[in-house]
Amino acid sequence: MADQIPLFQRLAQARADRVVIDTPSVAPADVHASYTIQHELLDALGATVGGWKVGAKSPGGTAQCAPLPAAEVRASGARLSRHRFVPLGLELEIAFKFDRAFEPRVAPYVAEEVLGAIGAMAAAIEIVSSRYAAWPNVEKLLQLADLQNHGALVVGEFRDYDADYSFSEPVLDFSFEGAPVTKEAAANPAGDPRTLLPWLVNHVTRRDITLTPNMIVTTGSYSGMFFPKSAGAATGTISGFLPVHLELF
Repeated sequence: MADQIPLFQRLAQARADRVVIDTPSVAPADVHASYTIQHELLDALGATVGGWKVGAKSPGGTAQCAPLPAAEVRASGARLSRHRFVPLGLELEIAFKFDRAFEPRVAPYVAEEVLGAIGAMAAAIEIVSSRYAAWPNVEKLLQLADLQNHGALVVGEFRDYDADYSFSEPVLDFSFEGAPVTKEAAANPAGDPRTLLPWLVNHVTRRDITLTPNMIVTTGSYSGMFFPKSAGAATGTISGFLPVHLELF
């Protein structure tokens, strides 16, 4: 009976009620269907787009993205109930903002045009969460439809963009309640995360959406995923950036 309800409605209700649902027996037909469900989900929530998450599993690999509900994009120091997110994982990332808008147009945006418009960058902590009880053992297209497992994004103070910054090998310090949680060297699966931005801009504008300077774009984990077992404070520092703080209660 539940599968007779459109997936976007089930996901919207699960987000509103802070519950998880059984895995649907039928996944979206393809990535295009998953992307359509993302925006149907935001519409059902009455949410506006506050930003985007984009990532890839390897340098040059296939990128995927999701819009971020504006209400779930928070400033550093945010206090959030951990009971809102089941499951709850934390990732330390680099986020960007552009200094111009990218509007829909016929011709695709070229990399030089996109990269030349990066205006600012910041450290960010993404809360990874899912509406599926069986996560992470869930069909990838279902996860993509669920805003690619997005819970919330906490963003540190932005600094001016530096094209010469070492995005491939930053120094990382990620801790929870003062204990380090980063187990591996800092690395983004996509390599240099800026390579994802031209793809994202064209993905968004092809959907007749304008990517505006106030939208924050976060670009995948440098830290891997950490699952806190209790309430507490997380602090993420990436070399050259001000720290980003999140308190879970």
